[in-house]
Amino acid sequence: MGVGTSLIISLVQIFSLVIEIYVWIIIIAALISWVRPDPYNPIVQILYRLTNPAYAFVRRFIPTTIGSIDLAPLIIILGLKFIQIFLSNLILGSL
Repeated sequence: MGVGTSLIISLVQIFSLVIEIYVWIIIIAALISWVRPDPYNPIVQILYRLTNPAYAFVRRFIPTTIGSIDLAPLIIILGLKFIQIFLSNLILGSL
């Protein structure tokens, strides 16, 4: 295995880790939103700042609310997992 191959594998693993961390951030933000947290709490503000741009992007193209349930986190998680699996298989499958 060459240096270039090792570098590509490392970059794919880092990309996969970043996606996993963001998926967990979305899950935590969704769970916290069910209990009506204090909006001035610094942790809640950080979670909202990290997730609201992705929610706004999805909501622009897809109506995500069914009744009072917001499906934006689910759609984002499914999209991220698809991208993660697709790119991992595409890049690592060609090595």
